[in-house]
Formats: sequence, C-alpha cells, structure tokens
Amino acid sequence: MSPEAARMIGASIAVLAMYGIGMSMGNLFSTWISSIARNPEADQKLRQAGILGFAMVESIALFTLVVALLILFK
Repeated sequence: MSPEAARMIGASIAVLAMYGIGMSMGNLFSTWISSIARNPEADQKLRQAGILGFAMVESIALFTLVVALLILFK
C-alpha cells in the first residue's frame, strides 16, 4: 500500500466521527426544543445547557477536522 493511499484511508477514518457528531447535534436540539415546549418557564436554564452542549459537540467536530487535515497534509 502506498503512503498516499494510507493517508487517504486514515483521513477518511478520522472523518467518520462527523457522523456521530451530526447525530449528537440533532438529538441535542430536538430534545432542547421539546423540553422548552413542555416547560416554557425553564427556558433560561435550558438555553445555557443547550449552548454549552452545542459548543462541546462543535469543538469535537473541529478537532476531527484538524486531525483529518493533519493526516492529509503532513
């Protein structure tokens, strides 16, 4: 196997984490909207937790992108 092919395979495996990230974001926001619809008074508490959860999931997405780019171009 050539080093170029191994790099492409490694980068594609690193990007597979994006599937889980997309599922997590969909689950997070669907649960968030459902919770606010059930209890509108808890909007402020749920907003803080939702934004924090979004930031954590998005940071994982950026880390996987950086790892994939490092594998490809290093």
